[in-house]
Amino acid sequence: MKTRILAATLAILSASFNVFAHPAAGEMAAAAAYFLAALPPEQQAKAQFQFTDAERENWHFIPRTRLSLPLKEMTPAQRMLAHALLATGLSQRGYVKAATIMSLEQILHDMEKQSPRRDPDLYFFSIFGTPNLRGPWGWRVEGHHLSVNFTLNDGRVAGATPSFFGSNPGVVPDGPRKGQSPLANEDNLGRELAKSLTDEQRKTAVIAEVAPKEIVTSNLRQVSPLSPAGLAAAQMTPPQRALLERIVKEFLYRVRPDVADDDWAAIQKAGLDKVSFAWAGGFEPGQGHYYRVQGPVFLLEMDNTQNKANHVHSVWRDFEKDFGGDPLRQHYEQTPHTR
Repeated sequence: MKTRILAATLAILSASFNVFAHPAAGEMAAAAAYFLAALPPEQQAKAQFQFTDAERENWHFIPRTRLSLPLKEMTPAQRMLAHALLATGLSQRGYVKAATIMSLEQILHDMEKQSPRRDPDLYFFSIFGTPNLRGPWGWRVEGHHLSVNFTLNDGRVAGATPSFFGSNPGVVPDGPRKGQSPLANEDNLGRELAKSLTDEQRKTAVIAEVAPKEIVTSNLRQVSPLSPAGLAAAQMTPPQRALLERIVKEFLYRVRPDVADDDWAAIQKAGLDKVSFAWAGGFEPGQGHYYRVQGPVFLLEMDNTQNKANHVHSVWRDFEKDFGGDPLRQHYEQTPHTR
């Protein structure tokens, strides 16, 4: 098995120089193949699934038992290769956010009197299909407050969503890490835009006086635009529009820039004027609040209501590209196959 994986890795590295392959696809495929090659057969069986397995879309951001291979069961060398794979999908600041979110489990463990549910090693790494540059495959890193999903097809990143980042505590209240807040930008930028709105703009943008207790879309496999949409960018002042763009980019550029650039271009093509902002809840720190930003092709949600508004959930969804859309159909449409 390892010999076949290593051979596949060499083929990936050679094929990555193909001008038709996206650099991200080559780097992810090579990192995933090296990770798999470092696992003995029983661990490979836990970490790798068929691409068509229903587990690929069985995502969530709560602490629960998962079917794949956790950091807890890896050797130090395997852990380094697992993190190397995660790093191929995220930007530098996105990786720092993800690693910090994982580390907060130790703080929760201590705050909750040694709760066994809170463990920074309970993050699971899954490979769907065989890493390659000539067909569909995917990978996921997931645990409490983190779900990073990438789908690839024919040497391209077909989808980088669902992408969920959460933080509990939102701001570390005390101890040597007091003040650490991995999702501070997501939280503060939304509040800044909400507080900049005029009374007239708030009539459209504020959709509820009390924020929902959770992101509205939860862990749905597919999502559609939410209603009411809120205040459209076309109704905002230039400074407000600039803030709105900063919020969108804060979410998108948690993934690596060359992948995020493609998604930003799609949002622009669909029309920035059609992007809207909706707010619910209080406007001051410590007051429960929620916002969403959505356009024709995407949805962002951020909720901070639990634990006295010190528990953040944030998600980026793509209406067309979650889990890569239908990469198998796209693969067979785009690639000739002989009987």
